[in-house]
Amino acid sequence: MRDPRTLEDYSEADVTVGHQKEYAAGVKAVAVSMKRALGHMGPKRSAQTLVKLNQADGFDCMSCAWPDPELGHRHTAEFCENGAKAVAEEATTAGAPPEFFAANSIAALDGHSEWWLGQQGRITQPLVKRPGATHYTPIEWDEAFALIADELKALGSPDEATFYTSGRASNESAFA
Repeated sequence: MRDPRTLEDYSEADVTVGHQKEYAAGVKAVAVSMKRALGHMGPKRSAQTLVKLNQADGFDCMSCAWPDPELGHRHTAEFCENGAKAVAEEATTAGAPPEFFAANSIAALDGHSEWWLGQQGRITQPLVKRPGATHYTPIEWDEAFALIADELKALGSPDEATFYTSGRASNESAFA
């Protein structure tokens, strides 16, 4: 179960910088990583996902490029606390269904931090902002693909299209 306090937004004005800690890993980092992973993914998905993180037969962490597959041997826990937390947020089982977008206007969503938006869960189906609309509305996959195809076909040249993608970015970032 996710901690409801993590759904609250924060203000950068409330952020303070304190004394530098004397540790960057260890038992506390493992405990924080596991708490975040279990909260977002549950026990089974946490184990299945983290065991593949930064492994030659798995996937690279989106928050760093720590391991190098050319170097050979890897350890079971070949990731840091931030990497585990980033993966946990990406692999969350929480979803942001159409009702979430019906209840939150684009202007209201824009007023929140990226962190807060990420805590709401993954988009569960395609959405569109219609001309003049104040909210995103759900559409079917066929309509989403047709809208994209129409935009691409309307270009004067393929050179007018720009795509952003990365193995270190969420699907939502890539689709934006």
